[in-house]
Order: sequence, then C-alpha cells, then structure tokens
Amino acid sequence: MKINFLKNSGVLVPASDIDEQRFKRFKSGHVYAVEIKLSRNSDFHGKMFAFLGFCYEHWAGDMEFLSDAGQFDYFRKELTILAGFSDEYYSLDGSVRVEAKSLSYASMNQEQAEECYSAMINAAMAHIFLGCGVEVEQRLISFF
Repeated sequence: MKINFLKNSGVLVPASDIDEQRFKRFKSGHVYAVEIKLSRNSDFHGKMFAFLGFCYEHWAGDMEFLSDAGQFDYFRKELTILAGFSDEYYSLDGSVRVEAKSLSYASMNQEQAEECYSAMINAAMAHIFLGCGVEVEQRLISFF
C-alpha cells in the first residue's frame, strides 16, 4: 500500500484525505516497515495529487459509496488513460486491455511529469468539468 506523507514539524502526516483513510488501516502499537523515497519535486507531485483529489471530489459529488480509497485509485487511473498516458496489452483472446501508466516520479523525468500534468488537466476539463460554474473554474485556476 502506498501512502503519501508530508513532514510537518518533525512528524510525518498523511498528505491528503485519501492517504489518511489508508493510514487508518494500521493499528497503533504495531511495527511497520516503511520505505521512504524522495521525489524529484515533491511540491509538484503534491500539486498533482491535490488536483486529482479536487477532480475526484467534484466528480463523486455526494455519492457516499465513492469515498473508498480504492475508488479514488480507479478514478485516477481512468483519468490518466483519458489523458493519453496508458499502455495497451493484448489478451490471449485477442481483446485489448488498456492500463494507466504510473504517475510515480520513478517512472518519468520532470519534463514527462509536466507533460502528464498538462494532459491530465486537459482531460479533466473535457470529461469532468465541462460546463462547470464560475466558482469551480476559479478553484481549477488555482491548480495552474
């Protein structure tokens, strides 16, 4: 399980509501092995996932059953595919399966990450925020 954290006054805290939900699965008093990786530009990565969180909240609206972290992961992968960052695999029966590429910085350089972020914004504008109100547009602008 992957959880993003922010360092806050010497303490690691979940970076988003989704990360906090995932973190709650761990029981107090137990020891967990954790591998920490530094991203190339953690501010940029955080901005990307904040944007994805905003997209997800707008899309999900008040549908409570969509609050599961697994649903967010599926949503993120679907938006990544719509943005054109995917791989196609052919099954034995000849059908095509499309899988989202990883958004981790280990899988792309800074230029590729910026290209992906731009494509994600365009996909979100075309598929999630089409015809949204001025208030939502203003919130969207804050991510650019």
